[in-house]
Amino acid sequence: MSDWTPLSGPLAAERLGDLHAPRVVFAHGFTQTGNSWKPIAELLVARGLQAIVIDLPGHGGSAAVRADLRRTADMIATIGGRGTYIGYSLGGRVCLHLALMYPHLVQSLVVLGAHPGINDADERSLRRAHDDQTAEHLTDIGLEAFLDEWTSLPLFGGFEFTDADRADRLRNTVDGLAASLRSAGTGEQLPLWPRLRELNMPVLALAGALDTKFAAIAEQIASTVPTGRVVLIPDAAHAAHLQQPQAVADAIATALPR
Repeated sequence: MSDWTPLSGPLAAERLGDLHAPRVVFAHGFTQTGNSWKPIAELLVARGLQAIVIDLPGHGGSAAVRADLRRTADMIATIGGRGTYIGYSLGGRVCLHLALMYPHLVQSLVVLGAHPGINDADERSLRRAHDDQTAEHLTDIGLEAFLDEWTSLPLFGGFEFTDADRADRLRNTVDGLAASLRSAGTGEQLPLWPRLRELNMPVLALAGALDTKFAAIAEQIASTVPTGRVVLIPDAAHAAHLQQPQAVADAIATALPR
């Protein structure tokens, strides 16, 4: 599909599908853009849904925007309105904040490879220092070399990213990604674990079956929220939506309001 329509608002965003159809809103991960979700969004639009993909602050068309997780949630809520919110990794953490801040807008919530935050203050401080060091390293070596290093991390299970995906990530900027790490990284995030029981909408926690750390976190999220389910995506690591888009789309479809 090629008829994505740009939307006006505080962040770069695009829409596809019937305006009157149920809405799904996508938030991407660190170094990605809204384009990362488009293959899955198009699969869901083919099922009769309307999709919105958004470039998060510091990324893609929103590279010049600076915002922490709460402010990002504010901006996405303004663009997305009422619907199902779907977030991967960084985008999942944003969507958890949004669901707590604007529960009346979130009909259902899907998070993939998302972390509700580090409970221990000392561990959180160490992670904040690590995020800052990563931002400095990014600044030192430049975007292309950093992306080569980032996509080669064991977290992604040796998945070979496509040339199109790499080209899309090169639309990002060093300053934008560094700012995202410093303002919206896991180390900067206050833990949401104590508040997960406040989520009054259905929650689907996804993770790649090979991503053992986040599979365990997904199980914990699903068992903590009042109405939660977990689905592990076979033969996928952290970026399961890129490795197994059809399986992720099928799982998301089960979480949509009937």
